[in-house]
Amino acid sequence: MSEASLKIAVVGPTHPYKGGVASHTTTLAHELEQAGHDVTLVSWSHLYPSFFYPGEQSVPSKGDPDVPPFPRTVRALSWARPDSLISAGRRLRDVDLVVVVHVIPPVVPLHLTLLRAAGVGRTAISGHGPRSVVIAHNVLPHEPHPGDSALMRTFFRRVDAVVVHSAEQARLARELDAEHVVVTDLPPHLPGGAPVERAEHHGPARLLALGLVRGYKGIDVLMRAMLRVPDVTLTVAGEIWGDAGDELRRLAEHRSLRDRVRIHSGYVPADRIAPLLGQHDVLTLTYRSATASQNVLLAHEHGLAVLASDVGTFGDQVRDGVDGYLVPPEDEDAIVEVLQRLTDPAEVARVRGGVRPPDLHAPWARYVGTLEALSSPDAIADPTLPTPGRRRSRLGRVADRAEDLVTFARLVRDRRRPRLELEPSDFPSWVRATDVLAHDDEAVRAHELVRELDLPRGGDAISEWAALGALEVLIGMSDRGRRDALIIDASGSGSPFGRWARAAGYAPVEVELTGARSSMTLLDVDTATLDVVTRLHPDDAGAADVDETLTQAGWALRAGGLLCLTLPVGGTGEDVIGGAADLRAVIARASDAGFSLVGDVDGALTARLRHASRVSADPEAAHALVRLTLRRR
Repeated sequence: MSEASLKIAVVGPTHPYKGGVASHTTTLAHELEQAGHDVTLVSWSHLYPSFFYPGEQSVPSKGDPDVPPFPRTVRALSWARPDSLISAGRRLRDVDLVVVVHVIPPVVPLHLTLLRAAGVGRTAISGHGPRSVVIAHNVLPHEPHPGDSALMRTFFRRVDAVVVHSAEQARLARELDAEHVVVTDLPPHLPGGAPVERAEHHGPARLLALGLVRGYKGIDVLMRAMLRVPDVTLTVAGEIWGDAGDELRRLAEHRSLRDRVRIHSGYVPADRIAPLLGQHDVLTLTYRSATASQNVLLAHEHGLAVLASDVGTFGDQVRDGVDGYLVPPEDEDAIVEVLQRLTDPAEVARVRGGVRPPDLHAPWARYVGTLEALSSPDAIADPTLPTPGRRRSRLGRVADRAEDLVTFARLVRDRRRPRLELEPSDFPSWVRATDVLAHDDEAVRAHELVRELDLPRGGDAISEWAALGALEVLIGMSDRGRRDALIIDASGSGSPFGRWARAAGYAPVEVELTGARSSMTLLDVDTATLDVVTRLHPDDAGAADVDETLTQAGWALRAGGLLCLTLPVGGTGEDVIGGAADLRAVIARASDAGFSLVGDVDGALTARLRHASRVSADPEAAHALVRLTLRRR
């Protein structure tokens, strides 16, 4: 274990408790351990009384876990034994960070008991005891009760930071006196294993509503819309509670739905999820309200399109008309319009054809990095600091000014020591600042070197190739081992560069982009402030925005500062670099913007580009990836 790793206690539900929160908690423990930290998962032997959760809380005794259990799990907590919280808390006094997974407000007094016993206070003020972070899946329940807000306000006042998964939840947390709130995407923790082979289906859409049935999920709105549209079918699979369940059963008995709606009441075990998804075409998420959910990712992983209300994070996850449909919440007419389209087998095939499997690995790198940053008492101490990891909305908003991000980077850098003592000599000569990836075996070689250098798990091999050259450039900067370069990484969560830079002792500020792409205009920094700017695969620059990237980086970088970016070359379309001649034109424009190329793309590299274009199997796709490193004059 590296001396710079953290001792972390994750407090939350895990197997045999079921559901998305338990899966997320367990996966989080695995990911933190894989990042090199000393992790203990502190869980429950007895969770809530049944009046808080009237369904079955646990997986059946012979049922498989939704996700692989975490080996270092201590099931020490019991609702019926408050003293168990005190005993468990005292054993956590020597950890660096306590991460508490918040589920429902009635558990808050128990969590506060544990934190008090662990010596947790507002460490930003006291400077003693473990740091404390709450992961709030829902700041308040979908169906709140009197007293919930008061409990959450007390909770938030006594911890250092709160992590939430949507901007709306961040607003609510701040209203409840959370001092330091971080917004970051909910990373995937999908139950059910790999997709199964799908049988061919030529007919109207087969809809699926999967999971716990409660009023806020709006399945009744969907079923009333189905009364007006023939042919489409619906399966409701999950535990059914109270009045919402009674309404569904009543609607299902209607003469026009009786043969088209099947209700399978009860827990859906992990080994049944993939086969069930494989028998349907569209996952329905017609919620009245939502916060963050991974159900869209689950559907897309198994090849289903999605019909979702535009609430919570669904609007960022569903490409309307491409891999699913977005409708206003509780808008029966809008749902009817979509269902009418889904009676056409050709439309079903078209929208399912737009589905792409989600990235299940890179989002965790960003999530773990957020918690690593919050382990710093200096980062938490300053209330003016930004919230790292916050995503842009679909309108392209950015929450924080980049000069604040630079301040944040300095504070985290001052605390962090490198886990990996990398030197320029650790990189073989074939890792170049400027290079061309034209063959798959080059990416495989980069992947093998990543493992040899013991770098944290990254994205795919191409992303690793792109990031490896940028890391070599960063390590090669003359800073006498201080690791004090100020870095803006606009490569997105699919790139491992930011994670690798942190492992080497740097504190990069990561700007993740979604929606409209204009990365460099996000950086509101003083002229000549930054040492390094990166924009690497998969969120590389294209023909449409490379000039803007050059211009903005030109004034943000200090003299001698480096811009490292990747460009896809070849193929057709408005946003591509056509070939070697176009690439040389980009380099010429970079020179006009005040940059000098580090390395060259002439000679052998140009020949490799031309060879890649000749052997490309798809003339419409990019046939090579170019990494350019440019030095600000």
